Amino acid sequence: MTYTVVRTATAAPEPAAREAAPSARRTAAPGRLRALDGLRLVAALMVAAYHFGGRGGEVTEAWGTSPRDQFPTLHTLFSYGCLGVQVFFVISGFVICLSGWGRPLRSFFASRAARLLPAYWVAVVLVTAVFALPPVVYEAVSPSDALVNLTMLQQPLGADRVLGVCWTLWVEIRFYALFAVCVVLPGVTRRRVIMFCACWTLAAALAHAADEPLLDLVLMPEYAPFFIGGIGLYLVHRDRRDAYAWGIVAVSWLTGQHYAVAGLWHAPDVEAFSYRSSLGIVAVVAFGFAAVAAIALGWLRWADWRWLTVAGALTYPFYLVHEHLGWVVIRLLHRTLHVPSAVTFLLTVVSMLALAWLLNRFVEKPLTPRIRSALSGVRKTRDVPSR
Repeated sequence: MTYTVVRTATAAPEPAAREAAPSARRTAAPGRLRALDGLRLVAALMVAAYHFGGRGGEVTEAWGTSPRDQFPTLHTLFSYGCLGVQVFFVISGFVICLSGWGRPLRSFFASRAARLLPAYWVAVVLVTAVFALPPVVYEAVSPSDALVNLTMLQQPLGADRVLGVCWTLWVEIRFYALFAVCVVLPGVTRRRVIMFCACWTLAAALAHAADEPLLDLVLMPEYAPFFIGGIGLYLVHRDRRDAYAWGIVAVSWLTGQHYAVAGLWHAPDVEAFSYRSSLGIVAVVAFGFAAVAAIALGWLRWADWRWLTVAGALTYPFYLVHEHLGWVVIRLLHRTLHVPSAVTFLLTVVSMLALAWLLNRFVEKPLTPRIRSALSGVRKTRDVPSR
């Protein structure tokens, strides 16, 4: 079975699942949460808007001038799109808790590796190859660094990144490792999940106060609240009357908005590409938590359209390829073919979604189940006649 986004929260009859309150079986939404697929695409489009029109850097070379000049009205709004990453982390906390519930460690590892690696490998090769083409002006990483990127360990090893967005995958991997060791390995129960959230929240705060690089690396204080908040929202999904779960969500939002404002807000007298207001940052973080909460409570159960499942499937490959290959498309359309800025923006997003569909159709669909089966130890056997 493929766990691309979510499986029903009530499908696991194992003892660990029975620990949940009886009301969990009544409040959990049946079937696939398609609205969560749609929210993932919204978060990805937020990040794309930031990369194409809400920041400076190398995208300026693609446009020929600053995106602030290309989108004088919208560039400040686009600059909030970077918070799509925080929305992703809340979703990830929800999904990882769901997919890890009732699973042995090997199965959990196999599902995560099979989900992340196929599209990632192809994206690394594709971006490296395109950047190496003579007509493309962007500098490619060295062959050695490109090979290291295939391991997803380029950041701790100090290698140049092929994909600009892969820093978030390094954050995700560390979250998976923490959750696997502390929760999945001993067996997922409601009590253990609550203790994990409480201990990680406190430890992350202590790590921030201690200012120790190793503690920051492991505990990720600036991102922990979003993962923890997502986990708390999954507990709410299982039982909306769980006071501990709501407490986890509340503390996570309060600390998460603090880290987001501290990391992204600049005083008006500080030179910056765009001036995000602290209130705007808080509002976007609140949107991420509120949207996942609405899904967890079943309020968006009516959004059960099949196309949302397709949208969710395209999100990850789109996220991987859109930034760097988007620069190439923007340069071709806007500077070579002189397509207007707004049309270039829309066509670039559409072209990256089309590429994401190709990656999902011809890479993820055939390879993901094979990798999952190989890593989980599942083998298809032929019927052998008895002797």
